Amino acid sequence: MTTKPIVLRADARRNRERILEAAVHAFSEKGPNVAIDTIAKAAGVGSATLYRHFPTREALVEAAYRNELARICDSATNLLADHAPDRAIRLWMDDFIDYLTAKQGMADALRAAAASGADPFAETLDKLATALGTLLNAGAGAGLLRPDVDPFDVGFSLAGIGLITSAPDQRERAGRLLDLLLDGLRHGADGSASSP
Repeated sequence: MTTKPIVLRADARRNRERILEAAVHAFSEKGPNVAIDTIAKAAGVGSATLYRHFPTREALVEAAYRNELARICDSATNLLADHAPDRAIRLWMDDFIDYLTAKQGMADALRAAAASGADPFAETLDKLATALGTLLNAGAGAGLLRPDVDPFDVGFSLAGIGLITSAPDQRERAGRLLDLLLDGLRHGADGSASSP
């Protein structure tokens, strides 16, 4: 027997999105012990509405993290629709570094959720590899990126760049490292197309 996905009304969906956005900001800025009422107020909803969507703090932390992950992964297709594949992957890498920075701010909240038995990281690598695979395959198909790159290798490279450049004053360095990574992804491409 299959279960049908729950479809939220438009207002409930908007409330959920505002709660998740406020939660990411609050956990990033104030840590895992921020009052739930503070998150509800920042989202413009009552505490009862927040708890209707997320019955526990851990559920809220996990949903906020997964929502950010989905946002970054889903953006790959949109970037490819608007940009050449090599430009799309470079823009995606910038967004990914920003995502990692936000996740660093949520690190304590994520650790607390994991310690309580939640698994906010389930499927993370697969989703990221799928998004990167989409970008890399488009780039290889256009002759702009080398065809022999494992998406996991790029993902781990990005994680390393994010780790060493997580401080705000290191964002410029992160950009330079991303440019170097993109140069490596271009090396060995067949060059049948070119992107400005």
